[in-house]
Amino acid sequence: MAAPLGRVRLALDAMGGDHGPAEVVPGGIRWAKENPHDELILVGDEPLLLKIAGGALPANARIVHGPDVIGMDEHPAQALRERKGASILVATNLVREGLADAVVTAGHTGAGMAAGVLIIGRIKGVIRPAIAVQFLLREKPLLLLDVGANPDSTPENLYQYAHMGQIFSERVLGVANPRVALLSIGEEKGKGDMRIQRATELLDQSSLNFTGNVEGRHLAADEADVVVCDAVLGNVAIKLVEGVTTTITDMFREEFRRLPFGPIAALLMRGSIARIRTQLDYERIGAAILLGVQGTVAITHGRARSRMVYFACATAARAVRERVTEQIASSIAENT
Repeated sequence: MAAPLGRVRLALDAMGGDHGPAEVVPGGIRWAKENPHDELILVGDEPLLLKIAGGALPANARIVHGPDVIGMDEHPAQALRERKGASILVATNLVREGLADAVVTAGHTGAGMAAGVLIIGRIKGVIRPAIAVQFLLREKPLLLLDVGANPDSTPENLYQYAHMGQIFSERVLGVANPRVALLSIGEEKGKGDMRIQRATELLDQSSLNFTGNVEGRHLAADEADVVVCDAVLGNVAIKLVEGVTTTITDMFREEFRRLPFGPIAALLMRGSIARIRTQLDYERIGAAILLGVQGTVAITHGRARSRMVYFACATAARAVRERVTEQIASSIAENT
């Protein structure tokens, strides 16, 4: 049961995240108001969500009751089996049943990933899905994957990540003929472990615009558009960037406070500071997308405030409109 052309139905896990409904609901409602032709389905404790929303929802929003929450200390697959009222489970079931096109969550990453794989299911031919996220520190969009799904990826996994990442980069980020690279310890071919070397062989034989290896220092440079790695390396890289960007912003703020003429200097540099702040604003990425499942699963930061939830909804909606799932299914069928 597909959504009408151009219309997107988002199931938002309103109970997930460190800040819960107090931040998730306003972010979702802002997206609904700015996209009146789409539909927002808030999934959570209905009385609580209505209270946070001020007793009324936009005309294109509704609530589906799912009051339970999967805690960060719980085993995701086991919790999904035992907690039938969990908001992430209810939201993902809406996608499986054709009542929503995408699920967005700030909750337990493992639970979101497990729900996508176990409930929605993998695309035929996909060995393992991958979590893909946009990378900051540069003007041109860069996609990094995997950042959380598979800590023990095989060369074949990396090969498939490259195909899925290429489609997302092209269709959602608007990069023409994206350059694909492997994240390794050296630029030269032959560097890296056996997985990287075998993945290099597979990608060399593919139709992708494969450019070889890149090092961590290249992530902030215009060396590739899609960078592929296993989840451990990817997760460390993205969280390092989040920490560094926050530290740099704090350092600027502290320096302007410390210097005798700091406030005047800050005023004179206001435009430059605003541009730097925008460039380092990781909330704009919205969400990471679980690529390789038969529906759109958007996983945003557990610490997400309403603004980032809003951007997460926008990212998920664009992935649906660009039919990323269908494009990946077609690519995997052609290349396996």
